Amino acid sequence: MQSFRVSPGAMLESLIKNRRLILALTKREVIGRYRGSALGILWSLFNPIFMLAVYTFVFSIVFRAKWGGGNQTQTEFALVLFAGLIVFNLFAECFNRAPTLIISNANYVKKVVFPLEVLPWVALGSSLFHALVSVVVWLLFYIFVVGIPHWTVLLTPLVLVPMILFTVGVSWLLASLGVYLRDVGQIVGILTTVLMFVSPIFFPISALPAKLQPLLSLNPLASPIAQIRDVLYWGVIPNPMHYVAYLVGAAVIACLGFAWFQKTRKGFADVL
Repeated sequence: MQSFRVSPGAMLESLIKNRRLILALTKREVIGRYRGSALGILWSLFNPIFMLAVYTFVFSIVFRAKWGGGNQTQTEFALVLFAGLIVFNLFAECFNRAPTLIISNANYVKKVVFPLEVLPWVALGSSLFHALVSVVVWLLFYIFVVGIPHWTVLLTPLVLVPMILFTVGVSWLLASLGVYLRDVGQIVGILTTVLMFVSPIFFPISALPAKLQPLLSLNPLASPIAQIRDVLYWGVIPNPMHYVAYLVGAAVIACLGFAWFQKTRKGFADVL
């Protein structure tokens, strides 16, 4: 039976070696999602515009909400909220798809030469494309409502690196589990809803009682959500120690997820 390398070096080597395949499959997936629709890929632009308009209406007119009792306008609150949702949606899209990645691509499983480990990267690439479109929409709206963005927006890709590693690590784990345990997809759907409401998307961590704040900080999405707001809206450089700690933790999750996937992939063909 064929053996698969599980080391961090093998993970990086696979990404570099198969980068063109990943880009090609990602492009095909993005285009395929809108194939047959009248507006085509323009829907990837209209969706975040529509959602931002809805959030602005709901929170500026209906709820008249302000972020942590600050002095910003209700429209600016929508910007703060939408920035957090960009990170959450990036993770949630991959998280929800991961359990069915192998099952929905069963035709690749019996092809010995096909690198199955790239499938989570492809799903992540598609999600990153939509996240990028959302960031562009966010920036245009910020310029219209507030003015010139802070220079820290240039740090956005750097802030997303740990999030990318964490997401792909979780995707490898769930993609493998989804083959053997079909209930994983149902559990993940429930967890996604729970994560949305226990993540600091609709409220700042400071709004919670002091004794609950450390507990919420354990949420793996709390740090990247706070950091994306720092660089996009507040114009603040994220705390270097927090960033490095999250980066190291995310890298460990990625390596463990990859190792688990490589160890368990031998049985995919038998199960499918």
